[in-house]
Amino acid sequence: MSKIISIGTQVPPYPHRQAEVEQFMQRIYACSPEDSRKMRFLYKHCGIDTRYSVVPDYSLSAADWEFYPATENLEPFPSLEQRMAWYGRCAPTLAIDSIHSCISGLATPSEITHLITVSCTGMSAPGLDLQIMEAMHLSPSLFRSSVNFMGCYAAIHGLKWADALCKSDPNAKVLVVCVELCTLHFQREATMDNIASGMLFADGAAAVLVTCDDNPHPGFRLEQFYSQVALQGKKDMTWELSSTGFQMTLSSYIPDLLGADFSSLVNAALQKAGLRSTDIRHWCIHPGGKRILEAIAQSMDLEPGQLEHSYNVMRDYGNMSSPTLLFVLKQIEAQIKGAPRKNSSAPEYVFGAAFGPGLTMETFIASVV
Repeated sequence: MSKIISIGTQVPPYPHRQAEVEQFMQRIYACSPEDSRKMRFLYKHCGIDTRYSVVPDYSLSAADWEFYPATENLEPFPSLEQRMAWYGRCAPTLAIDSIHSCISGLATPSEITHLITVSCTGMSAPGLDLQIMEAMHLSPSLFRSSVNFMGCYAAIHGLKWADALCKSDPNAKVLVVCVELCTLHFQREATMDNIASGMLFADGAAAVLVTCDDNPHPGFRLEQFYSQVALQGKKDMTWELSSTGFQMTLSSYIPDLLGADFSSLVNAALQKAGLRSTDIRHWCIHPGGKRILEAIAQSMDLEPGQLEHSYNVMRDYGNMSSPTLLFVLKQIEAQIKGAPRKNSSAPEYVFGAAFGPGLTMETFIASVV
């Protein structure tokens, strides 16, 4: 078996209050007074206070913009090439900072045997994996792979890879690093999909170090993975390339779809693991949005506070796509360290879940060790 022995997180240098982003997007969309009032209401009640971005513009006056053109009609609006150039410059730095935070005191770069990079907001070849390998002087014979374009659930897919690699190599030290620069892809047309994306998404990175279970360091033992695809929702969440960046479809029906299917997903995963919902101490749920968390809590009849860490991450960082779940897991880790277990002989389980295009629902079950 394998376990996560460390989690490192990192955000870009530019924090933006939600009200500042709302004012910026009002200008981008050139909304009517009625639409402007609706948008202000949505931003105020979405459960997000702060988001981080590699783009400083969202809190600046137009004269100081660096990414968007300070012209009356915002032309030339950022092209796909411009967005990918910013990704190529900013993503490696953010990823490397999260890796250093993760491995400090536990492993040197030369000891890393496998690298799995996860991202859906930028692609190139040579890509992020080689940029990290070169900058950190990782072994040129390093095993490396990439999880691309899977969206918010991709961290769990990366953990699946890490788990399989540790099972095949007892000496493996696997780095999984997720980095997303979602704010590079905000669009100017005032569609409901674009408004939702501009209201929810943010930038961030998270890295985990996964080793074989016999490593003495405490952490989270990866017990099981389970996934389901709800094909009836395949058109309700999509992520596609366009000439002006990556375009998202984010239907208002997603919370309803997840609410209807989530309990059956959890029950199937728990049954496979031989567990019950009462065995789960910590719920590590991807905060895709306030309505999604509310639908999941209702579906599982969760007590107030059981999704506290998900709400906290959403409030303080927004939806960063793939790294977000690891931010939640890191908060759970901090809670566990701050409250010693009363009964060390009883297993303490974490149930993690995230969602993405498909509509794909990925889960993991881990035990605290």
